[in-house]
Amino acid sequence: MRLTNVKDVQKFTQVVNECEHDVYLKSQEGDVFNLKSSMSQYIAIGRLIEESGDTLELFADSKEDEARLIRFLCELDESHNEDGKKA
Repeated sequence: MRLTNVKDVQKFTQVVNECEHDVYLKSQEGDVFNLKSSMSQYIAIGRLIEESGDTLELFADSKEDEARLIRFLCELDESHNEDGKKA
């Protein structure tokens, strides 16, 4: 799943840490970051902020973790859409 509009990095990190299995962030250049590793997470979050996530894809090893991440991203989209309507 492609990441867009992840502005609450702290909440994103919290959701990733709640996942039971490995979660990966992959760049267009082929770099793969295991977000369950603290060191990789710092580097990946830097890329996420730098690129606004538009070119990064998120993968999870388990269907349960994938569902958790999809719910989080859907909530972000909903709150982003609500913010846009208020403006």
